[in-house]
Amino acid sequence: MTPTNLDEASLEEIIIAQMVADGGAPGWVQGNPKSFNAAYCLDLAVFRGFIRETQPALIDVLDLDGDSPTTHKFLARLQGEITKNGIVACLRGGIDHGQHHIDLYYPTPTVQNAKAAVQFAQNRLTVTRQVHYSSKETGKSLDLVAFINGLPIVTFELKNQITNQTVEDAIKQYKTDRDPREPIFAFGRCMAHFAVDDQHVRFSPKLSGTSSWFLPFDLGNNGGAGNPPNPDGIMTDYLWKQVLEPRSLAGIIENFAAIVTTKDPKTGKKTSSAIFPRFHQLDAVRKLLADVEARGSGIRYLIQHSAGSGKSNSIAWLAHQLTGVEHEGVRAFDSVIVVTDRVILDSQIRDTIKGFTQVKSTVQHADSSKDLRNAIEAGKKIIITTVQKFPYIVEGLQGAQREKRFAIIIDEAHSSQGGKVSAALAQALSKDGLDAGVEDTEDALNRLMESKKMLPNASYFAFTATPKNKTLETFGHPFTVDGVVKHRPFHSYTMRQAIEEKFILDVLANYIPVDTYYKLVKTVEDDPEFDAKRASKKLRTYVEGQKHAIRQKAEIMVDHFDAQVVKPRKIGGQARAMVVAGSIARAIDYFEAVSAYLVETNRPYKAIVAFSDFTNAEGAKITEANYNGFPSSEIATRIQEDPYRVLICADKFQTGYDEPLLHTMYVDKTLSGVKAVQTLSRLNRAHPQKHDCAVLDFANDVDTIQFAFQDYYQTTVLADETDPDKLNDLAADLVKAAVFTQERVDYFVERYLADAPINELHALLDASVAEYVETMDEDEQIEFKGAAKSFVRTYGFLSAILPYSNVWWEKLSIYLGFLVPKLPSPEGEDLSAGVLETIDLDSFRVEKRTAMAIALADGEAEIDPVPGSGGAGRPEPEMERLTEILASFNALFGNISWQDEERIRQRVTEEVPAKVAEDPVYQTAMANNDEANAKVAMVDALGKVMLSLVQDETQLFKEYSDNEDFKKWFENAVFRATYRKSA
Repeated sequence: MTPTNLDEASLEEIIIAQMVADGGAPGWVQGNPKSFNAAYCLDLAVFRGFIRETQPALIDVLDLDGDSPTTHKFLARLQGEITKNGIVACLRGGIDHGQHHIDLYYPTPTVQNAKAAVQFAQNRLTVTRQVHYSSKETGKSLDLVAFINGLPIVTFELKNQITNQTVEDAIKQYKTDRDPREPIFAFGRCMAHFAVDDQHVRFSPKLSGTSSWFLPFDLGNNGGAGNPPNPDGIMTDYLWKQVLEPRSLAGIIENFAAIVTTKDPKTGKKTSSAIFPRFHQLDAVRKLLADVEARGSGIRYLIQHSAGSGKSNSIAWLAHQLTGVEHEGVRAFDSVIVVTDRVILDSQIRDTIKGFTQVKSTVQHADSSKDLRNAIEAGKKIIITTVQKFPYIVEGLQGAQREKRFAIIIDEAHSSQGGKVSAALAQALSKDGLDAGVEDTEDALNRLMESKKMLPNASYFAFTATPKNKTLETFGHPFTVDGVVKHRPFHSYTMRQAIEEKFILDVLANYIPVDTYYKLVKTVEDDPEFDAKRASKKLRTYVEGQKHAIRQKAEIMVDHFDAQVVKPRKIGGQARAMVVAGSIARAIDYFEAVSAYLVETNRPYKAIVAFSDFTNAEGAKITEANYNGFPSSEIATRIQEDPYRVLICADKFQTGYDEPLLHTMYVDKTLSGVKAVQTLSRLNRAHPQKHDCAVLDFANDVDTIQFAFQDYYQTTVLADETDPDKLNDLAADLVKAAVFTQERVDYFVERYLADAPINELHALLDASVAEYVETMDEDEQIEFKGAAKSFVRTYGFLSAILPYSNVWWEKLSIYLGFLVPKLPSPEGEDLSAGVLETIDLDSFRVEKRTAMAIALADGEAEIDPVPGSGGAGRPEPEMERLTEILASFNALFGNISWQDEERIRQRVTEEVPAKVAEDPVYQTAMANNDEANAKVAMVDALGKVMLSLVQDETQLFKEYSDNEDFKKWFENAVFRATYRKSA
């Protein structure tokens, strides 16, 4: 019995057999490698056959059956047009030669167009084995080439893992053995070059020798990289069975593949790039279009695609295809509005959409209400605006425009759909927006409530890498588990899959905590008491803001960047760094310190600072240009150019900024949750020469960063829906506080909707303010104001998604929305005031710890719904003597030179208190609510725990036994950490 052939030739045979098996029209047929003309890079026989069938008059005119100068002149013209414009543009538009126009391809027909259907069926799709592509090196061949009407569109190099060759070997072959100067490998000549084995698919839209960049094209498997097992055959057969199926391929040619040209606003230099969709992009857009076609408008979609996964292109592809999608024979949308939340992102999306030449004339950017009105009235299909401008655009919309149907694409939905912006968007585009001249309060309220609902005449397509609970509940797909309604994204491409595919970098793989140590000394003779927590916060802010501290950290940053990034020539010598500062003042301080140190050490690069304009204490406007010497609009391009290498930011550029040259981030800002993920993810953008990245964090601990990223590592699911009864509970508590009556709320809303004078409305509110000030103590004021804010916030969210309306909630929301800003905040006594006048900085040092990889767990993460409780009360101050606060502060940050600081810190802050808390005598004393006896019991328990550590922690035991200051601090610290009064 002959063994099965397992080499790559057998994979060729399988692919050919499965591609040609369909036999439809058009359908794939096997080509003849001998008919490939390497000089002109086409299958001449197939090309002749297509022209003869579809445009017979051109056969003789162009002498395609001959070998005359006329023949060669046309073929040279064809070759030149494809070289100049790319194969996709030529297939879409054909070419002109003299007085003749030659169609090279017939597009997908619409349902009613019988003639177009016949023409589409005349396209000739061929797939050919072992194509000898070179006129110079005639022995070299490609495993497979796919052609349309004789023109090559896709090449393949195949490998088989059973014979110990993988997709990486195919990529290496493309990089080292395929000359990009050959016509078939020239830029734009083919849409993509695929490296394929039996388990993985990678592709490159452009070959550049060893610097060619191959992108993953796998399906994904259980939230990670790779492909799932295929019970019917080879794991990768989706490529030729689904993606390259004739109608699917036609859709890629007509709607996805492109050469996009962008122009540098400063230099005017144009740069062209070839675009071909990755699988997750193709899959997401097609599934969204299919759902719209099946269900029409008025549906909400959440797309959770990892940061750096190409959302700008996905949005562009979706936007221009939504303009043509139909539901039940009628176009689903009149206009597509793309709303972005960052000017930089807005520019990226605008450039990408305009790069699709077939829709360029239908795209308009709206900076004002007039722009939007004109765009809609002129029939512009795609309108792009930023969320910051949308409230102003809303004012100019007319009622007639509310009769239209809209697709609203929201980028980074977690921030774009907040509060008033969502309401403004809904009112602007709804069919029943609030009109002037309503007859009565009830009618006005009903219209106002309806205008806040998610629009029935609009579909929402919300893209984000980090969906919050509100985002999931607003846009996510609901499903039920054991009677609990949860929400999940319509489509996801996870951070885990993107990292495992090496499409983005793992920003936690090289995370370096930087510990900062201080010693503060008391400068007054007495020993005043302060609120420990607030005093410690002030002390840290004081120390971190000292010029000496900033200078020392700036030196660490510059020295690290020079030694670990610049000299090793990271990213081919092009690597940049970002410094994330906690405030504008700190960013400016860092800019000055970094710039000075660069000059002093003769480093050949410069820093740029980025912050929002502000007015200083003297009333002068301060801008980035004052420091950088060039306009703010040039920052993103200047940082790409030498000598600029370090970008120092205060909030700006921390979200929505796409710069693959960023390699290292220096963080001196407290981060948590979504903000931590967004900020650190600026580093994850891939680049052909970028193999790693690094974070040096001066302000956050490992656990906080790990916790922030875990929710967004794989698909994020909302664990439960927000309970509307929380609004009833909050409303009842607010009414019970007796700051207002329901009658007062009713009357205020009636006068408000009747456009009463502002002085009358102020008088109605002031009566409640007086009740708040005169009848409530500070704790009650804090509780009331917190609950009022919570009600307004929660109702603003729920009013958009609940299927019903509640007049009382609407009235109370209107009333509280005006009342809360007038309520004075309880000032309280700052029990930490004056602490900075009593201390001085004695010493300061900064120490890098060993780089570590922060690991994240596999599996979907569930996040809790929006909380509906009121604001928390003011925490009780923890009064301590100044000496104790300083001792605690210095001890916490290392004024004792421990042999193993990390281990000792864990012993002192975690292990010892935990063991002390378990002592039964101490637990009994706490239960009796006798703090004095509890302290005695705690000291005794601590002594026993410390004695048990004498062999393992000799230095710690010695400090505890011999150092009275340390012992006193340690006893107080453990007592504060463990003592709990019995309820």
